[in-house]
Amino acid sequence: MTQTTTRVLEPSDLGAALAILESEPVANAFVASRVQVAGLDPWRLGGEMWGWYADGRLRSLCYAGANLVPICAGPEAVRAFADRARRAGRRCSSIVGPAEPTALLWRLLEPGWGPAREVRANQPLMVTESPSADVTPDPLVRRIRKDETEVLMPACVAMFTEEVGISPLAGDGGLLYQARVAELIGAGRSFARIDDGKVVFKAEIGAATTQACQIQGVWVAPEHRGEGLSETGMAAVLRYALADVAPVVSLYVNDYNTPARKAYRRVGFRETGTFMSVLF
Repeated sequence: MTQTTTRVLEPSDLGAALAILESEPVANAFVASRVQVAGLDPWRLGGEMWGWYADGRLRSLCYAGANLVPICAGPEAVRAFADRARRAGRRCSSIVGPAEPTALLWRLLEPGWGPAREVRANQPLMVTESPSADVTPDPLVRRIRKDETEVLMPACVAMFTEEVGISPLAGDGGLLYQARVAELIGAGRSFARIDDGKVVFKAEIGAATTQACQIQGVWVAPEHRGEGLSETGMAAVLRYALADVAPVVSLYVNDYNTPARKAYRRVGFRETGTFMSVLF
């Protein structure tokens, strides 16, 4: 019989954990980018990394921090992670990951953790290695400077509130969120078009490894929607991402956001999988 076990990984497990993360570089970009920078120390990583072993070999991971993220996890591993999550109690604000393992994880946790504030069961994962020639990048979209943080922040708050349904300023007054915005600006991964001192388009490269990166936080000011800024702006960010960050660029989007999916396809993205998010 197969012998299985689950435990919290330690810094000495870094090599084995990275091998799993790098086996699916696009799907795992969010967690892989954190681990490559912070390692597996929970304090630096911002959460624990759980490992599922079969016959003494590390097979699957689950990041347990602000998000609960199953990684390369089959049904048996998901059940083991669900058992551990139930014992620990809910400390995350969301469960997110590839749709199949995330759906099973939520089914197992829902009786104790539910109800969720929102379940987004079908979020297409979109990928590209090259921009479309049909959309000209907006030349006014550029990297944001550190001294422009206060100009960008209202747009970031508006995007988060619109997308997630709650303000990022709740709870701690937005200190953690502001720190994350500043971190991305400092890393050169925050982009925007600013007209007359106001952000009209913005997006960030939220996760980045040498193999893949993930665009997030795409937002157009309401008064400028319908003008094509999401396409030309995304084309500009995509150009930066492919030239400076990674050879593959991804994002995931809500299935009901038909205009965004159409815009991303025009820019050069194609749908390659499905993510799922459970929001608390």
